[in-house]
Amino acid sequence: MALPNPVQFIQQVRGEVSKIVWPTRKEVVLTTVMVFILASLTAVFFSFVDLGIRSGLSTIFGLF
Repeated sequence: MALPNPVQFIQQVRGEVSKIVWPTRKEVVLTTVMVFILASLTAVFFSFVDLGIRSGLSTIFGLF
């Protein structure tokens, strides 16, 4: 297998990098805020699930 020409490789890399569509600052901020909101909602949800399981198990074990 022949080694690729380094100059050709660099040209191909530059061509591929020029095809990348970078997000705008507004899009980055919006998606970051959405991630924080969804992570917070998930944390609250699982806190309530944990509280429910804990109180249910305490009730069950309290009977014995």
